[in-house]
Amino acid sequence: MLHNLPFDIRRLHQAYASGVEPTQVIAEVYRRIDEVDDPGIFLHLLERETVLKRAKKLSSFDLAGSPLWGVPFAIKDNIDVNGLATTAACPEFSYIANEDAFVVELLLRAGAILIGKTNLDQFATGLVGTRTPFPAPKNALDPDIIPGGSSSGSAIAVSLGLVSFSLGTDTAGSGRVPAALNGIVGFKPTLGTLSNAGVVPACRTLDTVSIFSQLVDDAAVVLNVVAKFDAADSYARQFEKSPISLPPPHLIVGVPNNETIKFFGDNHQRESFEMTINELGTLGAEIVEIDFTPFYEVADLLYGGPWVAERYSVLEDFETNHPGSLHPVTRQVINAAEGISAVDTFRGFYQLQDLKRNVAPIIDEVDLICVPTIPSFCTVADSEADPVGANSQLGTYTNFVNLMDFCGIAVPVSNRKDGRPGNVTLLGKAGHDGLVIAVARELQYKCRGGLGACSWQLPDKQKLLPSPANHEIALTVVGAHMSGLPLNHELTQLGARFLYASKTAPKYRLYSLAEAHPIRPCLVRDESGSSIAIEVWAMPSKRFGEFIKGIPQPLGIGTLDLENNEQVKGFICESCATKNAEDVTNHGGWRNYLHSISTLTGSIDGGRICQHNL
Repeated sequence: MLHNLPFDIRRLHQAYASGVEPTQVIAEVYRRIDEVDDPGIFLHLLERETVLKRAKKLSSFDLAGSPLWGVPFAIKDNIDVNGLATTAACPEFSYIANEDAFVVELLLRAGAILIGKTNLDQFATGLVGTRTPFPAPKNALDPDIIPGGSSSGSAIAVSLGLVSFSLGTDTAGSGRVPAALNGIVGFKPTLGTLSNAGVVPACRTLDTVSIFSQLVDDAAVVLNVVAKFDAADSYARQFEKSPISLPPPHLIVGVPNNETIKFFGDNHQRESFEMTINELGTLGAEIVEIDFTPFYEVADLLYGGPWVAERYSVLEDFETNHPGSLHPVTRQVINAAEGISAVDTFRGFYQLQDLKRNVAPIIDEVDLICVPTIPSFCTVADSEADPVGANSQLGTYTNFVNLMDFCGIAVPVSNRKDGRPGNVTLLGKAGHDGLVIAVARELQYKCRGGLGACSWQLPDKQKLLPSPANHEIALTVVGAHMSGLPLNHELTQLGARFLYASKTAPKYRLYSLAEAHPIRPCLVRDESGSSIAIEVWAMPSKRFGEFIKGIPQPLGIGTLDLENNEQVKGFICESCATKNAEDVTNHGGWRNYLHSISTLTGSIDGGRICQHNL
């Protein structure tokens, strides 16, 4: 009956609403696990009867109080569950946890049902997924291809449809590389968004729990549950939670330029990436090419700099007391730290800071960066022949991300021409998780790639109802603060997010204040006026005062009437400013007016000087 039921959260909840019982879903989970018959996926699979008992104990179906009600999930076996062993894929390291990891506790409270703990590259050190003393899991799509790591089992369990979502961890790409290799979504939040309490560290300063799912929507739902500040985690950071929203209609997206992009001879991967960039363009993105050399230099620091010593600090005592217990490649990687001095460590810190300062102007010029999640595919044979080299190649576009304090999401796109899954990663500045999720959601539906190893189709795209959260104020912008224009960063730097594009009621006139730099509009109420194109953004209330402090005369904030009969706070202008200003109402909006200027001068595009290479 449930053999073909997709396990994405929305369709699973629809099944529950129609009368399906959680025990039936759990029975189907174990049927699928038996059918797959891969002993390398789970290191600890909970007893079927134990999970069925937990399913029976769920309260009545209530998504308001339990947004993950009846949703099966798995976690990587470096994350604690009360009463279960945590091995980090090292039997000698194993211990019985006496409490749930912070994120696991939140998931269980939300009604999710834990199925088991999954395999990984030992101590989360690797991107290949085969550095484990246990049987290595098989790639869900092609057993000749490596499964990807270090969160191998978690990604495969989702790709095969055994669970709705899973948790991994991500320090160097462990939450993104296996997503790409198994055709699913891999979301790496901003560092500190999710608590690491109850997680075996790899590099404490760079670690984060990550989320695997088949749909971007599901990653967003899970994030909303687990993104809670944990004062017990010294590296936790507080970010306001907001519902998933639409992406801005105009974005500046940076991509590696032709001179520095790397595919290691994989032309199918190159073609797939180029096609995806074209699709981003159809979604309103302006593509800007970036010299990626400094990003590669940052990436080299992760294993060629002092952060290897941070990994060593976790395992030094254990290795001393348990010689020979580490996987040979894990030991080779970590023991390289023995030659790193305190002086080397500080030199590494300084080098990273210099590189971050050098690329800051590039990052400030774009809203997002888009890269291939992996530069090429790697076979099991390739990895066995050169385990370190293969791993390094897989980390080309992932190793720098946490060092740069980016958030990122690996999203499935159209399959490559050879049938392998396409996948790109969208990277955003710290705290811009909502933006990368919003764009990834649109891209997944635009490209309509596969859902892992399952034959299911994407569900109908759920219509979003954009509105400000309780901690936000809706703000209407009419000119240079609109998406893709020169002052939009004044919104995004304060945590504002796009809600929707609309028009004013037909009673406003729009003027150009030519003396302003950049040139700015002046919106004045006039009953003989017209409807003017606007954008509505949600601004965190606590940052609103900071924003309006910088608004110069003759501009101000008032209440605007929109064509949908809503009244929203937004930019207005003193009528005296129109005396020497140009009336541009007939253009219907600021962006159209700027386009008319660019047609005449060829030098301005949307208020931004054309710049296609940074």
